[in-house]
Amino acid sequence: MEKTLVVIPTYDERENVKNIASAVLESLPEANMLFVDDNSPDGTGDVLDEMHEADQRINVLHKPGKSGLGRAYVSGFKWAIEQGYDYIFEMDADFSHDPAVLPKFLEEIKNYDLVVGSRYIDGIRIMNWPLNRLMLSKGASVYVKVITGMPLFDPTGGYKCFRRELLEKIDLDNITSNGYSFQIEMNHFTWMHNYKIKEVPIVFEDRRSGYSKMNKTIVREAILKVWQLLFKYNLRRKPLIIK
Repeated sequence: MEKTLVVIPTYDERENVKNIASAVLESLPEANMLFVDDNSPDGTGDVLDEMHEADQRINVLHKPGKSGLGRAYVSGFKWAIEQGYDYIFEMDADFSHDPAVLPKFLEEIKNYDLVVGSRYIDGIRIMNWPLNRLMLSKGASVYVKVITGMPLFDPTGGYKCFRRELLEKIDLDNITSNGYSFQIEMNHFTWMHNYKIKEVPIVFEDRRSGYSKMNKTIVREAILKVWQLLFKYNLRRKPLIIK
């Protein structure tokens, strides 16, 4: 039987984790979950331990300190591979990503290597963002496409589903991004190595509670990472021919 895991990184998400877990497991009752907590000072880790005791479908990895989004996902993906999961989701804890879409992703991943939730297919599908945040996100998508040639509508989006076979091909220890450029780097490897990507439309809603982790360091990292990826492949802007 194929096994599904939903990986969710957390840092100060005490207010959200119980509700997001309930919504995910209602949408995909056969799935398991893995929360990767960066030693949240608000006690998120303690709440997650209680949730694990109450429901064995919920698992927790405790990180020793705040290491960032990319390191959290790398830890979660390695755990998923070790445990033999076939389909591995990544999503946010704050309900920006609607758990009701999970079955759609699971249906599509049967025919693709990576399924990406897109906020920019058939218009802009974002609710409750200020204009400056929207312009930054949309501008980043155009920036990535122009420089790398990667033909994704939403290359920075963080709602995804991977096949295990794809994650096994990626040298996760050499994924250097730690902020939202992690999404760009993972997408770029997948596209450059001719794996099949499917974008599905989603509606993205700003977080219901808690606070955003976006900052200037994350933005700078993403700006530089795009150029690093271009030079990594010797300015190539189309997929490699894989024999």
